[in-house]
Amino acid sequence: MKQSYDDTRQYLLDIGHRMMVVKGFTGVGLNEILQAANVPKGSFYHYFKSKEQYGQSLLEEYFKTYLADMDERFAAKTPARERLMSYWTKWLNSYCDSGDEQKCLVVKLSAEVADLSETMRLTLRDGSNQVIARIAGCIEQGQADGSLPSGEAFSKATALYQLWLGASLLSKLSRDSRPLESAMDTTMLMLSA
Repeated sequence: MKQSYDDTRQYLLDIGHRMMVVKGFTGVGLNEILQAANVPKGSFYHYFKSKEQYGQSLLEEYFKTYLADMDERFAAKTPARERLMSYWTKWLNSYCDSGDEQKCLVVKLSAEVADLSETMRLTLRDGSNQVIARIAGCIEQGQADGSLPSGEAFSKATALYQLWLGASLLSKLSRDSRPLESAMDTTMLMLSA
């Protein structure tokens, strides 16, 4: 284990995240995680009862970090439309900066684990709902500050999140950013005042 990690549980989650965004949940074996982390199996089971619970904890940690980033971005003292466009621009740039390497666990694991693990499915669902709620809240702020058109904020937030998840999958399939660039164009139209 690296010296900089005092928290073995967090270290295991960080190692797993890096591996699973590349190979998926079923593509990464427990022994592979333990070897990469240089942690004995007993230590793993001290923190996690099973690989499924580990996966659920990994997703919970992912959403905790992701939502905190959203909260910070959406708390900026700029018009809400700018905050939303900053969010979508970051999404687009994170794909472009990493090539075809997927960093989003929602995109990478949703289809894979939805039928495999009920607890992981629920964690993904609940986390996604929290993302949508934050987008909807920012849309409502934009409607109040005049930077966004009126309309049903939650429906628009849901449509936008679905658009970007789908575009991320298509970008992964095509190994280029054009689907995400198209999502950006559609987003700008949907958010035009």
